[in-house]
Amino acid sequence: MREQEAAVALGYDPESPTAPKVLASGLGEVAKKILEVARENNVHIHQDDNLAQLLAQIPVGSEIPEEAYQVVAELLSFLYQTDQKMAEKMSAK
Repeated sequence: MREQEAAVALGYDPESPTAPKVLASGLGEVAKKILEVARENNVHIHQDDNLAQLLAQIPVGSEIPEEAYQVVAELLSFLYQTDQKMAEKMSAK
């Protein structure tokens, strides 16, 4: 049997010493709603089924587990760099 689609929204405050936290999490229809809200708000969506399944088990409001640190750190770094490049392009106009 195939696993249900999972979606997880993460939040991270670079000024805080804590790890990123799970802000929303769900399977099936709830996952679809999380993705819909993300799209409506132009939130970056990264598809990684294994990571989503892992993080979907974490209670909302909790920090991500250590085993997810590396991949989440890489994602956040990529998003930060992308945001910086977009800001530079926008300010050059």
